[in-house]
Amino acid sequence: MKIALATLMIFLPSMSWAALPAAIEGQPLPSLAPVLEEVTPSVVNVYTQTRVRVRSPLLSDPFFRRFFNIPDRPRERVSQSLGSGVIVDAEQGYVLTNNHVIEGADDIAVTLKDGRSMDATLIGTDPETDLAVIRIPAEGLQELPLADSEHLQVGDFVVAVGNPFGLGQTVTSGIVSALGRAGLRGLEFQNFIQTDASINPGNSGGALINLRGELIGINSAIFTPSGGNVGIGFAIPSSMARYVMSQLVEFGEVRRGTLGLVVQDLSGDLAGAFGVSNGQGVLVAEVLEGSAAEEAGLQPGDVIMTVRGRVVSSAQAFMNAEGQVPVGETVRVGYFRDEEARTAELLIQPTPELEGSELDRRLAGAVFTELPAKMRDGINAGVLVAELEPKSRLAYEGLRPGDVVTGANRQRIRNLTEMREAVQGQAGPIVLQIRRGGRAYIARID
Repeated sequence: MKIALATLMIFLPSMSWAALPAAIEGQPLPSLAPVLEEVTPSVVNVYTQTRVRVRSPLLSDPFFRRFFNIPDRPRERVSQSLGSGVIVDAEQGYVLTNNHVIEGADDIAVTLKDGRSMDATLIGTDPETDLAVIRIPAEGLQELPLADSEHLQVGDFVVAVGNPFGLGQTVTSGIVSALGRAGLRGLEFQNFIQTDASINPGNSGGALINLRGELIGINSAIFTPSGGNVGIGFAIPSSMARYVMSQLVEFGEVRRGTLGLVVQDLSGDLAGAFGVSNGQGVLVAEVLEGSAAEEAGLQPGDVIMTVRGRVVSSAQAFMNAEGQVPVGETVRVGYFRDEEARTAELLIQPTPELEGSELDRRLAGAVFTELPAKMRDGINAGVLVAELEPKSRLAYEGLRPGDVVTGANRQRIRNLTEMREAVQGQAGPIVLQIRRGGRAYIARID
């Protein structure tokens, strides 16, 4: 034992001597520490609490409550979750995070890197992009500047900062593995940055930065068969986050409009038929009645090549571009027709909607809108039940927000105009054909 201790004493000094030097030949070793020293104060931990009322079947029995002298008060179950956020406006205290981090929360709390904790107020959410803005009242905050994610390239080095598994602020590094990823369920606007920087549960809402310490993305999701990191993480690009944040701060919601075009991806065969290169442009499948696109003369069969000067190579890319233009702004669209390049100036118009009470008092409490482009194709058409009051007659008959009305009173419905014609002034029962999740059923409204 004495020999072993002596040996350890001999080797301890040599171990310290073997540590890496601070510099080699006068040049400092590469380190992310200087960048992270500036960045990490801008990344916060977000904690939420949600209270859910729980009532036992036994407690619903008045005899049982009287027998055991139990007051008739619903019990509450409190669920907690955690995530991350990024300070993007130090003066106003605005923090950007994911919608799924704070969705449905009754209480939102934020902890800064310096240990300060405080309650946050919700400014607005956008479920379609999974982004949200909250506000904290703290002073002496440090914000993170937003870079232009449009300049990112595959192979660029990136760093992820967040709060994985509630361990506290953690930093991981990697590269941009891919750009323009889509296909995640539940989101209409998708243009994800894929990275192999380790992202785990709790990282959601945290920062993805470049080596200049600028925000290029908000960490949002991972692909994992096991629940942990496997090197495939996704971040919402800063260009999309910047627009959504400005809308949430101004209106508390994102007010999106439409150009009135339904487009589809351009396959190799179709590209050849329309005289364009494969992988470039999207095909116009439908031009909505009364839309800006119809007024500008666009037709089914046109191939949209650019929106606001940027190439669109997929239907998802077109939707992303359309969704990042404020209502009332004019957009220049470049397209091909008969192998001839053309342009058109289109006005982003508000998404048409119709109050159910305008059609018939029995439909009061419902708001119908045109079917979103992602839900339209050659087969699917109709109008969307966008909003529905829980105590309305339609809700009593089993309808839900998200249902699609495909017919009314034995007439096919493809848009709001046809909905109005089929329902308005109907004296007898209103019979609606509904599609939900691939299934169809009939609802009778007396």
